[in-house]
Amino acid sequence: MATSVVVVGEEVMRNKQVILKDYVSGFLKESDMQVINGTLKLKLPEGSNGIVVKNLYLSCDPYMRNRMTRAEGPNLFTSFTPSSPLTGFGVAKVLDSRHPNFKKGDLIWGITGWEEYSVITELEGLFKIQHTDVPLSYYTGILGAVGQLVGQFAKLMGCYVVGSAGSKEKVDLLKRKFGFDDAFNYKEETDLDAALKRYFPEGIDIYFENVGGKMLDAVLLNMKDHGRISVCGLVSQYNLDQPEGVQNLMCLIY
Repeated sequence: MATSVVVVGEEVMRNKQVILKDYVSGFLKESDMQVINGTLKLKLPEGSNGIVVKNLYLSCDPYMRNRMTRAEGPNLFTSFTPSSPLTGFGVAKVLDSRHPNFKKGDLIWGITGWEEYSVITELEGLFKIQHTDVPLSYYTGILGAVGQLVGQFAKLMGCYVVGSAGSKEKVDLLKRKFGFDDAFNYKEETDLDAALKRYFPEGIDIYFENVGGKMLDAVLLNMKDHGRISVCGLVSQYNLDQPEGVQNLMCLIY
């Protein structure tokens, strides 16, 4: 691992970074990334409009896998830059600022680098943390997986909620701790269409889509007329070189 330093006035510090070595094909491997000690000046030059931060917490999210693939064509995600630090949501403390909305000592959350220290020049997506009476890690995601939050919000709105998970432990968690009306292990279902008809004999009003593939195909067969699908992600497709095609799109027309 290369060793270099960060200079703060007369103080010398190291800046550990997690970089993407190159674009990824198929399932991600540890060797696709590398931990290095990069270089960074923590004092901004005159005329800069950015901030320098010390990163305190980083969030690891499924969408990041997409950004490790080379984006081809318009209107797609923005790829990470090989040989550069990964970026994602995090919590950080401002060490130096040339921007009027942020001052030294402010705590912020938003997109930052997978490194100890970052220079951030695109500040539109940054938010100043006003409430410090909760753990700062909460600002990167208080309870984790998106689907379990959606299910709990739906229950609070009076919905009948069924979850899909990949293990018995997760199914039990959805039913016993998070209050879902029911849940099933999709890995144990040989026919997803039949499984959905078992749990939704009258059809599905609302589907929160974060899976794609075979699950989406089965859901399309079971949506009620004028039902709604909220699209968040397609996690079953992220490691595939050739994404699965969706066959039941005519259901949208019907």
